[in-house]
Amino acid sequence: MDKIILSPSKYVQGYNTIERLEVYTSSLGKNSLIIADDFITKIIKEPVSNSYQNSSSNILFEKFNGECSKTEINRLMEIIQQNKIDSIVGIGGGKTLDTAKAVSYYAKIPVVIVPTIASTDAPCSALSVIYTDEGVFSEYLFLSKNPDLVIMDTKIIANAPVRLLAAGMGDALATYFEARACTAANKKTMAGGTATKASAALAELCYNTLLSDGYLAKLSVENKVVTKSLENIIEANTYLSGVGFESGGLAAAHAIHNGLTVVEELHHLYHGEKVTFGVLVQLVLENAPKNEIEDVLSFCKKINLPVCFKDMGIENINKEKIYEAAKLACAEGETIYNMPFEVTVDDVYSAILTANSLGEDFSS
Repeated sequence: MDKIILSPSKYVQGYNTIERLEVYTSSLGKNSLIIADDFITKIIKEPVSNSYQNSSSNILFEKFNGECSKTEINRLMEIIQQNKIDSIVGIGGGKTLDTAKAVSYYAKIPVVIVPTIASTDAPCSALSVIYTDEGVFSEYLFLSKNPDLVIMDTKIIANAPVRLLAAGMGDALATYFEARACTAANKKTMAGGTATKASAALAELCYNTLLSDGYLAKLSVENKVVTKSLENIIEANTYLSGVGFESGGLAAAHAIHNGLTVVEELHHLYHGEKVTFGVLVQLVLENAPKNEIEDVLSFCKKINLPVCFKDMGIENINKEKIYEAAKLACAEGETIYNMPFEVTVDDVYSAILTANSLGEDFSS
């Protein structure tokens, strides 16, 4: 099987980069559509407009209506055709960015991704999650290429809620352990081949960066300031984890996340918060060394990531519901089968309950 690594064509990160947007986007098109919701537009419209003030490029702002649905994608496609748009810029959270990527795919124009939070590793990926107009999951749209440009403005991200940054670290925490499992099993990644040494190295660097800089980055965002540690974590959450997961592979941790979606009491949690617990479950499945599990538990407690059901708001565990979560985690085609050993529903059920007890004991 071929080894494959994917990444965005260019990744830019810096303080107030939003004020230099035109410098980085002008080579991609001369008529750009910029989509953002109302809240984000109030923050970015003036600096973006100023960036293009002396440029020969034209920009058109359009409100993102809140859902990455086929209706919204088709609406924006009409605007692109009517205004001869030749590139699209998505600024905001996950659904805004997924919509920009989907529109780029269908319109066959370059896309620029500008996250205003560092809560997941999705911005760098060749994937959009499509929902119905009511917000119900519809399908994954696998794109023909990764974004042409990803821009991270560290000042904007420093002013976002600290819980979002922590959730991003939870998502990134899984990258190394899942990539390690996929490599050991020689399984295919989302890039379509097996992992390269480069993607494995990025995944390990991601984990080491979380341990060394995560706590200070959390303190930075609590004070709404940018430090070297925050810069490192933004890169880890977004680029290192983004390339690491897509080209390194997913395994048990994300499958456990998917299984936990059947538990209604956990719907208030962010993606990365549930993935965090999935990491602990995967380590139990692997019978990982005690010191490795303790390192993960210690890191999670320092940045307020959940390590047991009590942390996630569940006082009394419904074991029947947990078994249903284990069954969903082991559904046909799930990434849990990328583990380098056979995994059964009973294995996952046992690991979930054991990981929960580990987390409770560590917290007490």
